[in-house]
Amino acid sequence: MQRPGGPSPGMVTGLAAGLGAGAFWGTAFVAPLIVPEFGSVDLTVGRFLACGVLSLGLLLWAALRGEARWPTAPQARAALGLSVLGYTGYYLLLVIAIQLSGAALPVLIIGTIPLWIMLLGKPQGLRWRSLLPGLVLTAAGIALMVRADLQGAHSAAGTGHSLWLGVLFASLATAAWTAFGLLNARWLAHHPEVNSTLWANWLGVAAGLGALAIWAVAGSPLAELLAQPRFGVFVAVCAVTGVGSAWIASVLWNMASRRLSASLAGQLIVSETVFGLLYTFVWSGQWPAAVQWAACVLFVLGVLASIRAHR
Repeated sequence: MQRPGGPSPGMVTGLAAGLGAGAFWGTAFVAPLIVPEFGSVDLTVGRFLACGVLSLGLLLWAALRGEARWPTAPQARAALGLSVLGYTGYYLLLVIAIQLSGAALPVLIIGTIPLWIMLLGKPQGLRWRSLLPGLVLTAAGIALMVRADLQGAHSAAGTGHSLWLGVLFASLATAAWTAFGLLNARWLAHHPEVNSTLWANWLGVAAGLGALAIWAVAGSPLAELLAQPRFGVFVAVCAVTGVGSAWIASVLWNMASRRLSASLAGQLIVSETVFGLLYTFVWSGQWPAAVQWAACVLFVLGVLASIRAHR
Protein backbone atom coordinates (compact mmCIF):
# COMPACT_ATOMS: atom_id res chain seq x y z
CA MET A 1 0.00 0.00 0.00
CA GLN A 2 1.30 3.45 -0.94
CA ARG A 3 2.29 5.59 2.02
CA PRO A 4 0.18 8.80 2.23
CA GLY A 5 2.14 11.69 0.77
CA GLY A 6 4.72 9.39 -0.79
CA PRO A 7 5.58 9.21 -4.49
CA SER A 8 3.10 7.39 -6.71
CA PRO A 9 4.10 4.14 -8.46
CA GLY A 10 4.18 6.06 -11.75
CA MET A 11 6.58 8.61 -10.30
CA VAL A 12 8.83 5.86 -8.90
CA THR A 13 8.96 4.18 -12.32
CA GLY A 14 9.66 7.51 -13.99
CA LEU A 15 12.44 8.35 -11.52
CA ALA A 16 14.06 4.94 -12.03
CA ALA A 17 13.84 5.35 -15.81
CA GLY A 18 15.29 8.87 -15.69
CA LEU A 19 18.20 7.78 -13.50
CA GLY A 20 18.74 4.77 -15.78
CA ALA A 21 18.93 7.09 -18.79
CA GLY A 22 21.55 9.14 -16.96
CA ALA A 23 23.52 5.99 -16.19
CA PHE A 24 23.64 5.06 -19.89
CA TRP A 25 24.32 8.64 -21.04
CA GLY A 26 27.28 8.71 -18.67
CA THR A 27 29.07 6.05 -20.74
CA ALA A 28 29.71 8.74 -23.36
CA PHE A 29 32.19 10.33 -20.89
CA VAL A 30 34.47 7.30 -20.87
CA ALA A 31 34.26 6.38 -24.57
CA PRO A 32 36.90 8.96 -25.65
CA LEU A 33 39.24 7.63 -22.93
CA ILE A 34 39.03 4.10 -24.36
CA VAL A 35 39.88 5.14 -27.93
CA PRO A 36 41.62 8.53 -27.60
CA GLU A 37 43.14 8.28 -31.09
CA PHE A 38 39.70 8.71 -32.69
CA GLY A 39 38.08 12.12 -32.94
CA SER A 40 34.91 13.12 -31.15
CA VAL A 41 33.04 13.60 -34.45
CA ASP A 42 33.88 10.05 -35.56
CA LEU A 43 32.88 8.63 -32.18
CA THR A 44 29.54 10.41 -32.25
CA VAL A 45 28.85 9.47 -35.87
CA GLY A 46 29.68 5.86 -35.04
CA ARG A 47 27.41 5.91 -31.98
CA PHE A 48 24.44 7.32 -33.86
CA LEU A 49 25.00 5.01 -36.83
CA ALA A 50 24.98 2.03 -34.46
CA CYS A 51 21.79 3.35 -32.90
CA GLY A 52 20.24 3.85 -36.32
CA VAL A 53 21.16 0.37 -37.54
CA LEU A 54 19.74 -1.23 -34.37
CA SER A 55 16.54 0.81 -34.62
CA LEU A 56 16.04 -0.02 -38.29
CA GLY A 57 16.75 -3.70 -37.60
CA LEU A 58 14.12 -3.79 -34.86
CA LEU A 59 11.56 -2.12 -37.12
CA LEU A 60 12.28 -4.58 -39.94
CA TRP A 61 12.08 -7.53 -37.53
CA ALA A 62 8.67 -6.34 -36.39
CA ALA A 63 7.63 -6.04 -40.05
CA LEU A 64 8.68 -9.64 -40.74
CA ARG A 65 6.43 -10.75 -37.89
CA GLY A 66 3.56 -8.74 -39.28
CA GLU A 67 3.74 -6.18 -36.46
CA ALA A 68 5.16 -3.27 -38.42
CA ARG A 69 4.49 0.25 -37.12
CA TRP A 70 5.81 2.81 -39.54
CA PRO A 71 5.47 6.54 -38.85
CA THR A 72 3.03 8.71 -40.73
CA ALA A 73 4.46 11.70 -42.59
CA PRO A 74 3.86 14.09 -39.63
CA GLN A 75 5.37 11.56 -37.21
CA ALA A 76 8.41 11.10 -39.45
CA ARG A 77 8.90 14.87 -39.63
CA ALA A 78 8.65 15.08 -35.84
CA ALA A 79 11.25 12.32 -35.42
CA LEU A 80 13.64 13.99 -37.86
CA GLY A 81 13.21 17.40 -36.25
CA LEU A 82 13.61 16.17 -32.68
CA SER A 83 16.60 13.99 -33.58
CA VAL A 84 18.34 17.09 -34.94
CA LEU A 85 17.54 19.05 -31.77
CA GLY A 86 18.54 16.36 -29.27
CA TYR A 87 21.08 14.23 -31.13
CA THR A 88 23.07 15.26 -34.20
CA GLY A 89 22.41 19.00 -34.32
CA TYR A 90 23.02 19.43 -30.61
CA TYR A 91 26.32 17.59 -30.78
CA LEU A 92 27.53 19.40 -33.91
CA LEU A 93 26.91 22.78 -32.26
CA LEU A 94 28.75 21.61 -29.14
CA VAL A 95 31.78 20.38 -31.11
CA ILE A 96 32.01 23.71 -32.95
CA ALA A 97 31.82 25.57 -29.63
CA ILE A 98 34.64 23.49 -28.11
CA GLN A 99 36.81 23.93 -31.19
CA LEU A 100 36.34 27.71 -31.06
CA SER A 101 36.69 28.44 -27.35
CA GLY A 102 38.05 25.33 -25.61
CA ALA A 103 36.07 23.06 -23.33
CA ALA A 104 35.60 25.12 -20.16
CA LEU A 105 33.03 27.69 -21.32
CA PRO A 106 30.89 25.21 -23.30
CA VAL A 107 30.86 22.91 -20.25
CA LEU A 108 29.63 25.82 -18.13
CA ILE A 109 26.88 26.73 -20.61
CA ILE A 110 25.77 23.15 -21.41
CA GLY A 111 25.70 22.36 -17.71
CA THR A 112 22.76 24.72 -17.26
CA ILE A 113 20.41 22.51 -19.34
CA PRO A 114 18.79 20.88 -16.26
CA LEU A 115 18.06 24.33 -14.83
CA TRP A 116 16.45 25.58 -18.04
CA ILE A 117 14.25 22.49 -18.35
CA MET A 118 13.26 22.74 -14.69
CA LEU A 119 12.33 26.41 -15.11
CA LEU A 120 10.54 26.13 -18.45
CA GLY A 121 8.86 22.82 -17.68
CA LYS A 122 7.40 23.72 -14.27
CA PRO A 123 3.87 22.35 -13.84
CA GLN A 124 1.24 25.08 -13.65
CA GLY A 125 0.12 24.20 -10.14
CA LEU A 126 3.61 23.98 -8.62
CA ARG A 127 4.73 27.00 -6.63
CA TRP A 128 8.13 28.51 -7.37
CA ARG A 129 8.89 28.44 -3.64
CA SER A 130 8.61 24.63 -3.71
CA LEU A 131 10.97 24.36 -6.69
CA LEU A 132 13.59 26.76 -5.34
CA PRO A 133 15.58 24.33 -3.09
CA GLY A 134 16.15 21.89 -5.96
CA LEU A 135 17.14 24.72 -8.30
CA VAL A 136 19.60 26.23 -5.83
CA LEU A 137 21.22 22.88 -4.99
CA THR A 138 21.55 21.95 -8.66
CA ALA A 139 22.97 25.37 -9.56
CA ALA A 140 25.51 25.07 -6.74
CA GLY A 141 26.50 21.60 -7.91
CA ILE A 142 26.97 22.84 -11.49
CA ALA A 143 29.09 25.73 -10.22
CA LEU A 144 31.37 23.36 -8.30
CA MET A 145 31.69 20.99 -11.27
CA VAL A 146 32.58 23.91 -13.54
CA ARG A 147 35.15 25.10 -11.02
CA ALA A 148 36.84 21.71 -11.26
CA ASP A 149 36.70 21.78 -15.08
CA LEU A 150 38.16 25.30 -15.22
CA GLN A 151 41.60 24.05 -14.16
CA GLY A 152 43.86 24.61 -17.13
CA ALA A 153 41.10 26.36 -19.03
CA HIS A 154 43.19 29.46 -19.79
CA SER A 155 45.61 27.45 -21.93
CA ALA A 156 42.82 25.70 -23.84
CA ALA A 157 40.36 28.52 -24.36
CA GLY A 158 40.11 30.65 -27.46
CA THR A 159 40.42 34.42 -27.43
CA GLY A 160 38.59 37.40 -28.83
CA HIS A 161 36.29 36.72 -31.77
CA SER A 162 36.55 32.92 -31.60
CA LEU A 163 35.81 32.91 -27.86
CA TRP A 164 32.53 34.74 -28.28
CA LEU A 165 31.60 32.62 -31.31
CA GLY A 166 32.18 29.57 -29.11
CA VAL A 167 29.86 31.04 -26.47
CA LEU A 168 27.24 31.61 -29.18
CA PHE A 169 27.41 28.03 -30.48
CA ALA A 170 27.37 26.57 -26.95
CA SER A 171 24.28 28.68 -26.20
CA LEU A 172 22.63 27.40 -29.38
CA ALA A 173 23.45 23.81 -28.34
CA THR A 174 21.91 24.44 -24.92
CA ALA A 175 18.78 25.88 -26.52
CA ALA A 176 18.57 22.90 -28.90
CA TRP A 177 18.64 20.22 -26.18
CA THR A 178 16.37 22.21 -23.89
CA ALA A 179 13.86 22.46 -26.74
CA PHE A 180 14.25 18.74 -27.40
CA GLY A 181 13.56 17.84 -23.76
CA LEU A 182 10.41 19.94 -23.63
CA LEU A 183 9.06 19.16 -27.13
CA ASN A 184 9.80 15.44 -26.83
CA ALA A 185 7.79 15.27 -23.59
CA ARG A 186 4.94 17.20 -25.19
CA TRP A 187 4.95 14.96 -28.27
CA LEU A 188 4.79 11.82 -26.16
CA ALA A 189 1.95 13.26 -24.11
CA HIS A 190 -0.06 13.93 -27.27
CA HIS A 191 0.68 10.50 -28.83
CA PRO A 192 -0.04 7.83 -26.19
CA GLU A 193 -0.56 5.29 -28.99
CA VAL A 194 3.20 5.38 -29.74
CA ASN A 195 5.04 3.52 -26.99
CA SER A 196 8.46 4.55 -25.69
CA THR A 197 10.36 1.82 -27.54
CA LEU A 198 8.73 2.50 -30.90
CA TRP A 199 9.42 6.22 -30.58
CA ALA A 200 13.05 5.46 -29.69
CA ASN A 201 13.30 3.37 -32.87
CA TRP A 202 11.92 6.17 -35.03
CA LEU A 203 14.26 8.67 -33.39
CA GLY A 204 17.14 6.23 -33.79
CA VAL A 205 16.63 5.86 -37.54
CA ALA A 206 16.38 9.64 -37.88
CA ALA A 207 19.58 10.06 -35.83
CA GLY A 208 21.35 7.50 -38.02
CA LEU A 209 20.46 9.54 -41.12
CA GLY A 210 21.72 12.66 -39.37
CA ALA A 211 24.98 10.88 -38.49
CA LEU A 212 25.56 10.05 -42.16
CA ALA A 213 25.09 13.74 -42.99
CA ILE A 214 27.60 14.80 -40.31
CA TRP A 215 30.10 12.19 -41.48
CA ALA A 216 29.82 13.46 -45.06
CA VAL A 217 30.60 17.00 -43.88
CA ALA A 218 33.05 16.58 -40.98
CA GLY A 219 33.91 12.90 -40.51
CA SER A 220 37.19 11.15 -41.28
CA PRO A 221 37.46 9.25 -44.58
CA LEU A 222 36.61 5.55 -44.27
CA ALA A 223 40.05 4.50 -45.53
CA GLU A 224 41.68 6.58 -42.79
CA LEU A 225 39.49 4.97 -40.12
CA LEU A 226 40.17 1.46 -41.41
CA ALA A 227 43.92 2.13 -41.31
CA GLN A 228 43.84 2.75 -37.56
CA PRO A 229 45.36 -0.20 -35.62
CA ARG A 230 42.53 -0.20 -33.07
CA PHE A 231 39.65 0.17 -35.52
CA GLY A 232 38.00 -2.96 -34.07
CA VAL A 233 38.00 -1.42 -30.59
CA PHE A 234 36.53 1.76 -32.06
CA VAL A 235 33.69 -0.22 -33.65
CA ALA A 236 33.03 -2.02 -30.36
CA VAL A 237 32.90 1.27 -28.43
CA CYS A 238 30.51 2.77 -30.98
CA ALA A 239 28.30 -0.33 -30.83
CA VAL A 240 28.15 -0.34 -27.03
CA THR A 241 27.47 3.39 -26.73
CA GLY A 242 25.06 3.29 -29.68
CA VAL A 243 22.99 0.62 -27.97
CA GLY A 244 23.39 1.96 -24.44
CA SER A 245 23.82 5.74 -24.40
CA ALA A 246 21.68 6.27 -27.51
CA TRP A 247 18.98 3.60 -27.89
CA ILE A 248 18.42 2.24 -24.35
CA ALA A 249 18.83 5.72 -22.84
CA SER A 250 16.26 7.03 -25.33
CA VAL A 251 13.72 4.36 -24.33
CA LEU A 252 14.26 5.11 -20.64
CA TRP A 253 14.11 8.88 -21.16
CA ASN A 254 10.83 8.51 -23.05
CA MET A 255 9.44 6.50 -20.14
CA ALA A 256 10.56 9.17 -17.67
CA SER A 257 9.15 11.96 -19.83
CA ARG A 258 5.77 10.24 -19.90
CA ARG A 259 5.56 9.72 -16.14
CA LEU A 260 7.19 12.89 -14.77
CA SER A 261 6.72 16.59 -15.29
CA ALA A 262 9.36 18.21 -17.50
CA SER A 263 10.78 20.07 -14.49
CA LEU A 264 11.36 16.89 -12.47
CA ALA A 265 12.66 14.93 -15.47
CA GLY A 266 15.02 17.82 -16.23
CA GLN A 267 16.42 17.60 -12.71
CA LEU A 268 17.41 13.98 -13.37
CA ILE A 269 19.71 14.98 -16.25
CA VAL A 270 22.39 15.78 -13.66
CA SER A 271 22.68 12.03 -13.04
CA GLU A 272 24.54 11.84 -16.37
CA THR A 273 27.37 13.88 -14.84
CA VAL A 274 27.43 11.79 -11.66
CA PHE A 275 27.58 8.49 -13.53
CA GLY A 276 30.07 9.87 -16.03
CA LEU A 277 32.38 10.85 -13.17
CA LEU A 278 32.02 7.38 -11.64
CA TYR A 279 32.83 5.60 -14.92
CA THR A 280 35.81 7.87 -15.53
CA PHE A 281 37.15 7.08 -12.06
CA VAL A 282 36.74 3.33 -12.61
CA TRP A 283 38.48 3.48 -15.99
CA SER A 284 41.38 5.79 -15.07
CA GLY A 285 41.80 4.77 -11.45
CA GLN A 286 42.12 8.43 -10.46
CA TRP A 287 40.15 9.51 -7.43
CA PRO A 288 37.87 12.48 -8.22
CA ALA A 289 38.71 15.80 -6.59
CA ALA A 290 36.89 16.79 -3.41
CA VAL A 291 35.06 19.56 -5.25
CA GLN A 292 33.67 17.00 -7.73
CA TRP A 293 32.40 14.77 -4.92
CA ALA A 294 30.83 17.83 -3.29
CA ALA A 295 29.11 18.65 -6.59
CA CYS A 296 27.72 15.10 -6.80
CA VAL A 297 26.35 15.37 -3.25
CA LEU A 298 24.63 18.63 -4.17
CA PHE A 299 23.18 16.99 -7.30
CA VAL A 300 21.73 14.14 -5.23
CA LEU A 301 20.29 16.56 -2.66
CA GLY A 302 18.83 18.62 -5.49
CA VAL A 303 17.09 15.56 -6.96
CA LEU A 304 15.68 14.65 -3.55
CA ALA A 305 14.44 18.21 -3.01
CA SER A 306 12.81 18.23 -6.43
CA ILE A 307 11.08 14.88 -5.79
CA ARG A 308 9.72 16.26 -2.55
CA ALA A 309 8.43 19.39 -4.33
CA HIS A 310 6.67 17.36 -7.04
CA ARG A 311 4.93 14.84 -4.79
